[in-house]
Amino acid sequence: MNNVDKNLLKEINETLDEKTEVYNIRKNGESIKRKVNSYIDIVTKEDKSGLDIYVKENTLFGIVHIPVIITESGLTDVVYNDFHIGANANVIIMAGCGIHNDLHKNSEHDGIHRFYLEENAKVKYVEKHYGEGKGKGKKILNPTTEIYMKKGSSMNMDSVQIKGVDDTIRITKATLDANTTLEISEKILTTGKQTAKTEFIVDLNGENASVHVTSRSVAEGSSTQEFTSNITGNTKCYAHVECDAIIKDEGKVKAIPEIYAKNIDANLIHEAAIGKIAGEQLNKLMTLGLNEQEAEEVIIKGFLK
Repeated sequence: MNNVDKNLLKEINETLDEKTEVYNIRKNGESIKRKVNSYIDIVTKEDKSGLDIYVKENTLFGIVHIPVIITESGLTDVVYNDFHIGANANVIIMAGCGIHNDLHKNSEHDGIHRFYLEENAKVKYVEKHYGEGKGKGKKILNPTTEIYMKKGSSMNMDSVQIKGVDDTIRITKATLDANTTLEISEKILTTGKQTAKTEFIVDLNGENASVHVTSRSVAEGSSTQEFTSNITGNTKCYAHVECDAIIKDEGKVKAIPEIYAKNIDANLIHEAAIGKIAGEQLNKLMTLGLNEQEAEEVIIKGFLK
């Protein structure tokens, strides 16, 4: 890998190094490095582009890295990764994609990730998206995540779009059985003329299933964002969706909530707050010697942390 490759990896997956036990690095549509161990296996799909990742039951503290980097202008990369998490396993999955585009053609990565959690499995899933480059070609990232959770399983998903992504459509779908817990944290920054659309579709099918979605975003310049949530409670369950956004300059943010209770014991909540940075926050920081721009940067950094 050259310096551009290494810098992209550092932006999206700074903990990946030579000591990492399990990983697969994908560059420009091809796997270029892979390492597995006795309890986590990575297998190349035969019928389509992508991987099957198998985590054995009762695995404790497993860690998997599956970063993607794109440095070829004009490339559209589509990958299908399926994660099969055995019963009682506990695993951390570090994903994400970085695009470097210095030319005029668009570069795009569409990652379709499907998670199959067996009973009492636990997953921490982290994905970071990042774009850079001086060319006029766009950096486009369209992640799709599908989650299927069996009885007693839990998943924590932390999704971050750092900067530099021109267009993104982000879709997350989940189906929850009894006594499952899903927590999703999303953070997005858009600038210039960038666009971002996010959609969460969650079906709570089992008793005492719960989901908590938190989306925080900042729209600067003339960028636009759209947040849609569609939560259905089919039995005794709990859901809480929060959408908080800061707009600057000519930025635009739309939030579209939909919660559908199909059972008398379904407890579903949606909250949304969109607005500019409060003057009180700016003034407080400016009394410490910061100018207005510096104060805004501090507030935004803390908001997206």
